Amino acid sequence: MTLAFTLCSINYLAQARTLGDSLRRTNPHIRFIIGLVDRLDVAQVPTDMLPDFELLELHNIGISGLQEMCEHYNITELNTAVKPYFFRYFFEQISQVSNVIYFDPDIIVYQPLTELENLLQKHDFVLTPHLATPIDDQLTPNELHHLNTGVYNLGFIALRKSPEAIDFVKWWAEKLFNECKIDLCNGLFVDQNWVNFAPIFWNNVHVEKHPGWNAAYWNLHERSFSSKEGTHSVNNLPVMFFHYSGYDPAKPNIISKYQNRFTFEQRPDLIALFEFYRAELLRNHNAYYRQFSCFYIKSEPVYKYQRVREFLKKPFEKWLAKL
Repeated sequence: MTLAFTLCSINYLAQARTLGDSLRRTNPHIRFIIGLVDRLDVAQVPTDMLPDFELLELHNIGISGLQEMCEHYNITELNTAVKPYFFRYFFEQISQVSNVIYFDPDIIVYQPLTELENLLQKHDFVLTPHLATPIDDQLTPNELHHLNTGVYNLGFIALRKSPEAIDFVKWWAEKLFNECKIDLCNGLFVDQNWVNFAPIFWNNVHVEKHPGWNAAYWNLHERSFSSKEGTHSVNNLPVMFFHYSGYDPAKPNIISKYQNRFTFEQRPDLIALFEFYRAELLRNHNAYYRQFSCFYIKSEPVYKYQRVREFLKKPFEKWLAKL
C-alpha cells in the first residue's frame, strides 16, 4: 500500500484539503493522511469545517520530549521537525504500508503517480532537486541561496519501507529534534540541509529531474508551461505536481513572496495554474482557517535573531580592534 501525507497546523488546512482533493482525483488508491501539528480539542473547529480526510494529530504519534521540541521551534520549524517522526509512525504502526510519500500542503498533484510508485519498487528514496540547470542572474533565489537552504526541496520526499529508509528516518529524527532551525549562519535551514547527506550516507537514492515533478518558483527559469482543456504541461511533458510555495490567495498578483525573478506579466504561461489553485483555496475556506494560531507555539523563539546579531557584530568588533 502507498500512503501519502502532509503536515500542517490548522491555519493551513485549506492547502491540505486542496492537496487531498487533488490526490483523490488523480490517485484514489493512495491513502492520504493530514498530520495535524495542532490540537483540535483546543481550537474547537466545528465538525462541518473539518476536512473529510484522515486527521492524525501530533500528540498521538508518541514523540518523546515533544514539549521540549515545541519550546525552541517556531511554527515552520516545528512542522518540518516532526516529519521523520510521522514517517516512523507510519512504518511502525501501519503494517500494510510499503511506500510513504510526503507532500507539503501547498502542492497540487495533477497526474497519477504511477512512475513514482514504479521508482519505489527499485529505490529506497526518491528526491527532487531545487534546480536541474544553472541560473545566469543574481535574482532570488539563485544557486547561492540553495547552497544555504539545501540541494533538495523537502516539500516532497518518498521512501520505500526498507532497512535503509528506516535507518535514515531514525538518523533524520535525531537531527531534527534540536537542529531543525532557520539559522543560516550556522548552516541550518529546517529539515532540508540534513538531506544533502542522504545520497552519501545511504545507497539506492534516486534523484528525479523530470520538469513536471515539484515544479515551483525556484525552478521556473528552466520550465515553460502550457494548459489545454484543463491539462497542464511543462516543457512538453505532463505537470505531475506543482508546488505553490509562498503564494497567498489574498495577493493573487504575486507568484511567490520568496522570489523576485518573475511576474505573471513576464510569465503568462503560469496564469492558468495559479488561477485554478486560488479558486481551490477559496473553495476550501482559506480565510477561515488562517485565523487560527497553532496550539504548540506559545511565543516566537529568539535564538536565531540573537545569532544573526552576533554574526553581524563580529566584523564591526574586528574593525574596532584596529583603531
